[in-house]
Amino acid sequence: MASIRTRFQTAIRNFREASEAVAAVEFALILPVMLLVYIGGVEASSLITTDRRVQTITGTLGDLVARSNEKIPVASLTNYFEAAEGIMVPFSTVSLVQVVTSVRVNNDGTTKVLWSRQYQNSTMSSGGRAHTVNQPYDLPSAITDISLGESVIVSETFYSFVPSFNIVYNGTIPLYRENFYLPRFETDIDLVP
Repeated sequence: MASIRTRFQTAIRNFREASEAVAAVEFALILPVMLLVYIGGVEASSLITTDRRVQTITGTLGDLVARSNEKIPVASLTNYFEAAEGIMVPFSTVSLVQVVTSVRVNNDGTTKVLWSRQYQNSTMSSGGRAHTVNQPYDLPSAITDISLGESVIVSETFYSFVPSFNIVYNGTIPLYRENFYLPRFETDIDLVP
């Protein structure tokens, strides 16, 4: 019995004094956490960059349309969509949807859509996420108040962010931005062929 106790005490003493592999064991315990934090940081950084680009697209597109004087040709609007799409590089533009809408705000505060166009995958249409002509558009009250009797250009961008690793963030993350612009020349901007 004494020899078992002596061997056990010796084993405990040796275990306490052993320090050759402590760093390796600590590293092995910490590595998964460090990798998770690193990958999460990379994904978060990519998500923030993508969201900023979506905001830049929305702002650029709305501002370009609002600078038009009374009318904007469809070809010019298509060029604006294509130029704004280039802001997403190097990210994929497959899920990128851009929408520009002209909304008339009546003197009584009611609204109606004058025209709306969607652009996705090199195709412009009046369907999809584009708004229906002559239907009301829900503008924020602050925008309605400053644009009574005028029109508002609404620019929207939709994007589905897909994480590279799918470890920290699972599945797609929908991004959406909406900006409002008053036409620079204080007249409705008509979309013409």
